[in-house]
Amino acid sequence: MKTFTTLTGIATHQEEVKNSVFIAYAARAETQEKAFAFLREVLSQHPDASHLCWAYRIGDQYRFSDGGEPGGTAGQPILRAIEGQDLDHVIVGVIRYWGGIKLGAGGLMRAYGGTAAEALRTAQKRVESPQVSIIVEVGFEHISTLYRALDLCSAEQRAEDYHELGVRMTAKLPANELEHFLSQLRDGTKGQFQHECR
Repeated sequence: MKTFTTLTGIATHQEEVKNSVFIAYAARAETQEKAFAFLREVLSQHPDASHLCWAYRIGDQYRFSDGGEPGGTAGQPILRAIEGQDLDHVIVGVIRYWGGIKLGAGGLMRAYGGTAAEALRTAQKRVESPQVSIIVEVGFEHISTLYRALDLCSAEQRAEDYHELGVRMTAKLPANELEHFLSQLRDGTKGQFQHECR
């Protein structure tokens, strides 16, 4: 599990090439389902578009589609734009309104890849780390130590459950913070805690 660079929001870029209009939409996508949901949303904004070509990369998974354009002229150039900027968890869809002039294979590749690349280049980005789920149990006397360690490691989605011996906390935290979190707990509780990662 390694850190990766992704987008913070939706980025767009529009170009006109020989009367054809190309509009790229790029966004972060956590899963294939979210990528497809984003593409459906893009298509709903352009129901009369000639083509919607797309590509995504999510970890080791990637897919692309030429959306009815000649094979290899749209989806692959879009994927290369994503990979060329070393981005992950990203979906890019490029809408085309045909302008009546054929662009040829090279022209299509440049138009789709270039429009996608420019949308990604100007997009707001951030570095993220994969998340791990952790369950931690501590006695009441160590609750403040647990909270402090969670705060230091940017833990999210916390849920706590109190019982007669203390608290059972479930949280998500960046994978690259896990060792730091556990060492904080070890030091603060003198090893008096139990944990399980998922």
